[in-house]
Amino acid sequence: MLRNLCIFFLVLYAGHLAAAEPGKPDLAKLKAALGGANPDSVNPTSVPGLYEIVMGSQIVYLSQDGQFVIQGDLIDLNTRGNLSETRRDGLRAKAVEAVGESNMVVFAPAGQAKHTVTIFTDVDCGYCRKMHSEIAAYNQNGIKIRYLMYPRAGVGSESYDKAVAVWCADDRQNALTRAKRGEDIPHKSCDNPVKQQFELGMALGVRGTPSIILEHGEMIPGYVPPAQLAQMLEENKGPRR
Repeated sequence: MLRNLCIFFLVLYAGHLAAAEPGKPDLAKLKAALGGANPDSVNPTSVPGLYEIVMGSQIVYLSQDGQFVIQGDLIDLNTRGNLSETRRDGLRAKAVEAVGESNMVVFAPAGQAKHTVTIFTDVDCGYCRKMHSEIAAYNQNGIKIRYLMYPRAGVGSESYDKAVAVWCADDRQNALTRAKRGEDIPHKSCDNPVKQQFELGMALGVRGTPSIILEHGEMIPGYVPPAQLAQMLEENKGPRR
């Protein structure tokens, strides 16, 4: 995975540049910088000679001759739309949906949900606990909350073990609620997705908790009160530019 732009510029001076296929960028140097790995996708942009390279949830841009890599956002000055951020949102939404609700701890409204958000959460995080203490208010606003585990201290930490205990409990909803109140949850082991969810969060750019993924994939870091989140979701219902 890409670490920083310096790696690419160092690689620019090494290796042999093979001729690119017509209409496709030369990937030789990029693949060398990635340790031989292939990008997830390569697509032309609206800028002639510039290609979008997707690696996980990361996006960079590559010149057709493979000589130059650009890290940064592509902005359409006509619409003022951030094309890169919109693309990242789509990739993030797709990755979250691929997890499946059966691998999440879900708190849904009694009636039909108006909106669904997915939250990377840590059992010991103060603002995660505050947010969960208001779970009824989120549900009353028609918001379905789907939790993914993100123990910030990492795999093998105390928070990680608590997340595993929650997942392995007979009643995950009850166990998560109790854990976020500071109650001890009996430590049980079972097949669980906690490590994979933590790694997914890292790949999607989660750096703190709670991290809220909206329906179209936009990530909102930090606590958002129920009424404010409901308003935000209503304002973002339409198609994104």
